[in-house]
Formats: sequence, structure tokens, C-alpha cells
Amino acid sequence: MGTPAPRTYQVHARTTDTFGRVLCDARDQHFVVDGPVQNGCPGEAVTPAELFLSGVAACGAELVAVIARAQQVPLRAAHVDITGVQDPAHPVRQDVNLFNVVRIAFTLSGVSEAQAEDLVATFKRR
Repeated sequence: MGTPAPRTYQVHARTTDTFGRVLCDARDQHFVVDGPVQNGCPGEAVTPAELFLSGVAACGAELVAVIARAQQVPLRAAHVDITGVQDPAHPVRQDVNLFNVVRIAFTLSGVSEAQAEDLVATFKRR
């Protein structure tokens, strides 16, 4: 089994007639993203920060399931909670906006504590 082929992902985003609202397309999927109300944007749809954190959480849930299947571990469900904090008064770096803290928590069912710890540890190494 050789080196896996590179994966290329492409998403398109464009502004709309509503200030702070963006329409995104990934393949044949379309979704709306709103800037946060702190920026004078609608804040009604998922914000870019929430979308970023959602991607990390979804990756965690999906990869843990893939790892469990590959290891023949009887995982029934994976739930991932993620929280990110951005503190403009205490930036991590002056040149870019970063999260000050990101916490991710996995709740796995159908597996033992040791199996759960192994699945999460394997995910972290990916």
C-alpha cells in the first residue's frame, strides 16, 4: 500500500446583498455564513468562527468512527463538544486573530474507557 494520494478540497464564498452575510458552496452543497453581531453583521447564521470549530468537531467525530472501524472497536456513537475563546483584549499574536483557548471533549459510547482513550489518542496523532 503506497502513499495516499493528496486530497484537494475547494469551497467558494461570496458576499450577498445583506451586509455581513456570505453564501458558501462546497461541491453541490450551499450554506449561509454570517459575520458576528460585534462586527455589525446579522449574526443569524453560523459565524466563521463557529464554522471553523464545527469543522474540527466534525473531523473528530468522523475520524474516531473511522479509527474504531479500522481497529474493529464497537463504537456506537461519538459526540464531540468544542469551545473556542477569542479575547481581543489579550491577543495571542498581534498580527493575526487566533483563539486564545480551544477545548474539545469526546463522549464515546459502546466502548470501554481504555478503548475510548486509545481512539482519542489515535485521533490526536493524525
